[in-house]
Amino acid sequence: MSYSRDQQLDAVHAPGAEPPLWACASLQDLDALPRLLAEAEQLCGMGSASVDLRNGQVLLSQGMWALLGEVAVQPTVSLSWLLAKVPDDDHGVLRSIYAVDGAGPSRQAAHRIAHPDGSLRVVLHRGVIERDPQGKAVCLRGVVRDITDQRRAEQQAHRLAHFDLVTDLPNRQSLHQCLTEAVRLANSRAGQTVALLILEIEQLAIVSETLGYAESDLLMKAVADRLSAAQAGITTLAHLGGGEYAAMLTSVSGEVEPAILNAAQVLLHALADPISLDRHEVFVSCQIGITLFPKDGQDPDQLLRQAQTAIRQGREAGAHQIAFFTQQIDERMDQRLAHEASLRRALERKELLLHYQPQLSLVTGKIIGVEALVRWADPKRGELLPGDFIPLAEETGLIVPINEWILRTACSQAKAWQVAGLPMPRVSVNMPSRHLQRLDVVQHIESILLETGLDPRRLSLEVTEAMVMGNVAHVVKALQELKAIGIEIALDDFGTGYSSLSHLSTLPIDVIKVDRSFVNDVTASPQSVSMTRAIINLAHSLQMKVLAEGVENEGQLALLIAHGCDQFQGFYFSRPVPPDVIEAMLSEGRQLPQALLNRQPSRRTLLLVDDEKSIVSSLKRLLRLDGYRIVSANDGAEGLQRLAEHQVDVIVSDQRMPGITGVEFLRRAKELYPDTIRIVLSGYTELQSITDAINEGAIYKFLTKPWDDDRLRAHIADAFKQKEMADENRRLGGELTCANQALDHVNKRLQHLLDIQQMQIGQDEARLAVGRQVLESIPAPVIGLDNEGTIVFVNTDAENVIQSGATLIDQGIEQVLDPILVRAWQSNVSEPHAIRINHVTYQAVCRTIMGHEGPRGKVLVLLPQMVAVHA
Repeated sequence: MSYSRDQQLDAVHAPGAEPPLWACASLQDLDALPRLLAEAEQLCGMGSASVDLRNGQVLLSQGMWALLGEVAVQPTVSLSWLLAKVPDDDHGVLRSIYAVDGAGPSRQAAHRIAHPDGSLRVVLHRGVIERDPQGKAVCLRGVVRDITDQRRAEQQAHRLAHFDLVTDLPNRQSLHQCLTEAVRLANSRAGQTVALLILEIEQLAIVSETLGYAESDLLMKAVADRLSAAQAGITTLAHLGGGEYAAMLTSVSGEVEPAILNAAQVLLHALADPISLDRHEVFVSCQIGITLFPKDGQDPDQLLRQAQTAIRQGREAGAHQIAFFTQQIDERMDQRLAHEASLRRALERKELLLHYQPQLSLVTGKIIGVEALVRWADPKRGELLPGDFIPLAEETGLIVPINEWILRTACSQAKAWQVAGLPMPRVSVNMPSRHLQRLDVVQHIESILLETGLDPRRLSLEVTEAMVMGNVAHVVKALQELKAIGIEIALDDFGTGYSSLSHLSTLPIDVIKVDRSFVNDVTASPQSVSMTRAIINLAHSLQMKVLAEGVENEGQLALLIAHGCDQFQGFYFSRPVPPDVIEAMLSEGRQLPQALLNRQPSRRTLLLVDDEKSIVSSLKRLLRLDGYRIVSANDGAEGLQRLAEHQVDVIVSDQRMPGITGVEFLRRAKELYPDTIRIVLSGYTELQSITDAINEGAIYKFLTKPWDDDRLRAHIADAFKQKEMADENRRLGGELTCANQALDHVNKRLQHLLDIQQMQIGQDEARLAVGRQVLESIPAPVIGLDNEGTIVFVNTDAENVIQSGATLIDQGIEQVLDPILVRAWQSNVSEPHAIRINHVTYQAVCRTIMGHEGPRGKVLVLLPQMVAVHA
């Protein structure tokens, strides 16, 4: 049964009736209702207003006064006063809330209100219209809630979702939305193009790694400011994250690509000047990839992908490059992805194989090593060389498992050759940067050597200059540890990178591999030959050997031998070949012909160069009287060839010859073979060039035609004497150098042995001290004796039992010990037996101490009778 509100109140006020509990509470709190309403509005940030349309008076709640930032000084206000608190732009919102076009549910909308200090607040306004029985609006009632903080939070969340915090530019999501809208509009307008440009700044990653995030953020903001200020006609500029920015151009018409290219060049120009950070100045390089709608793609995701594809093409072309997307680029990227997938499966499918290229000594001519070079037997493309897939492996990180396979396979193959009884070559393996940067690289290589059983001295690891100079401290430590276990360290492609001689001198390098670009023949320029000789001399001065790569002909080989190169590899001797071919070479003892190595003549050798054959014949007849071995040439080029074929002591050349002059020929001869003695014999007396050549050291003497036979013979004899004296000095100097190197090696070896011996002595002393402490702590008398019966050790318990009062160490057992103990020592029985000393019964145990060379003494232990002893 239910009662109306009036019936309930009548029951409360009935005479003699006791009011219910709820009624008592209501009566007591009736006066507090306005206060409770005000508190509720304050807590909720709300207020209410009632507008009497009949008189225009407005009644405001306490919460409404607070929302307006006003103090309630009168019970009502006018409607015009209240409307003045709403900005004019928002009056339309109020009209939409209180539209008088019929009854209906309440309506709500957000608008602003102004505080007396001019600040604006955002409120959510819900209104309802009250009507009389005739349907005429008589009152407007509204409830207002302050949503300023909520709106700010929404705006902040929107900004976080759509803008980059560092650069304040639209982010990837916002760009995607803008691009979607631009494509939609362009679709509705025939002939309109949308261009998307992706810019990649390489230096951001470098700055972040080297200078920290703060400097990186400064650089990102500076790049954004430069791009924003560029007058490139950009519709939208966005920061995609890291070093990637994007620019969108819309409404492009007419000659599209020239206009877009101009805009891209404007952006590049904006980044041309260095950017100043707090403590550094940074030059940035930028690649730009461009794609166009509708020419290249139809949707935003496709356009973004195509622009990033084009940027890779720009990176391949070099810094500050602009690349438009083409279908060919897309096809290449698809092909690259397919190749990457195939390469990932190549190891599993055992498609990789190793070929080996021999490395030979230029002293003995024998094979002293092989370089392991990987091949990929791709089922679709056939056998691929390293240059066809190693760059891809390095980019994708596959180089680490591939190189681990190469190292393990090469070590196993070298061990197999050793087991087969073949002359054991050293196997050389290239080390990629990622492998060498591993913290456990030394332990990893050691584990492979243990697994394969290969002697570390039979392994050579090749590193590059860039790899070594990139992280010197870590690399030097790792290489030193690898060298300490016997592995040879070779510096590959020397001369092609950026190296520091101060760093080079501190690196544990055994062999410098001269890049093939420095391997010259007799036709090379003097500057190139000088560079090769300088590298060889530099390596030798640092006590390193030199291996020349890419030797393809005898001329190159002869020049390397003349300059003192130690080793070589190249097609001249062999291409990289399968393991069975190397096995055959080792079995047959294949090597260089000794004629190439032993070029020392049996007698003095003279080279005659003249374009007149009659003069050459006359000189031969004259000079054969002195017993010279004579070779001849009719021009400078032929003379250089003779120098490559023979070890010449003295050169006599005409000045005026076809091709190159005698002076030019002798200058070249000096660069290639500086130990020769060079003479000009000519009737042409252009003194300036002759004088310059003499001053430069290219010419030893200038003799004129026609010549006096006796004087010419005397001059040439003197030249041979000069040559022999110089050869002897060089020989003695070489022997001295070798002797010094050998002595230095012996000294280092002795020092190393002394260090090892000292370390072993220290370890032995430490073990001995521990042993003494152990014996001293045994709770029983312990006596140590050598084979002659001299006491070498007694612990405290033994001294207390013996009680001799004298020093026991170095005393004979028969002099200081009880005869019972002497008999126990003399017996060879290790079984315990009872003895009695000083009224105490002990179980005596005597055991022999065995060493590597037989018995070293005995230990005598006395155990109290209560202790059970088991032999």
